[in-house]
Amino acid sequence: MTAAAPDSPAPPFTLRIERTLDAAPEAAWRCWSEPDLLMRWYCPLPWRVTDARMDMRPGGVFAVVMEGPNGERQDVPGVWLAIEPRSRLVFTDAFTQDYKPSGAPFMTGEILFAPTADGRTHYVAMAHHWRAEDMQAHRDMGFEAGWNAAADQLEALARSL
Repeated sequence: MTAAAPDSPAPPFTLRIERTLDAAPEAAWRCWSEPDLLMRWYCPLPWRVTDARMDMRPGGVFAVVMEGPNGERQDVPGVWLAIEPRSRLVFTDAFTQDYKPSGAPFMTGEILFAPTADGRTHYVAMAHHWRAEDMQAHRDMGFEAGWNAAADQLEALARSL
């Protein structure tokens, strides 16, 4: 499967952020593919990731536990669908490890990384939803602000590596 061009139109029911990260693509990739690094940036502060499990293969687990400042807890089980090293990641909560249906699909995430001429990273993060209602619920949860805040944290961590 080939990654979509970063400037191609998003499919229906997709939320998207696109920006240039002031960090090398290899560093941004590491922040997405190493659990210890992912835990340091993945959700916007004051939330934090307290557990991250990754089996970096299609059908392998991609699961995080996020905790909020008031004791909130969100378990997000999922699976990798596609991994194209240093260029594209696709994951979903529609399945658990080895493609077992989760029973409550909400979205499929797609992350694109591309080097820029000056060594930075063209970064595209998309959340694909099955239904307009789910997309709107995600938007209402603060998708744009939250995913941009997480991207800021990703950028800072990747720059420090």
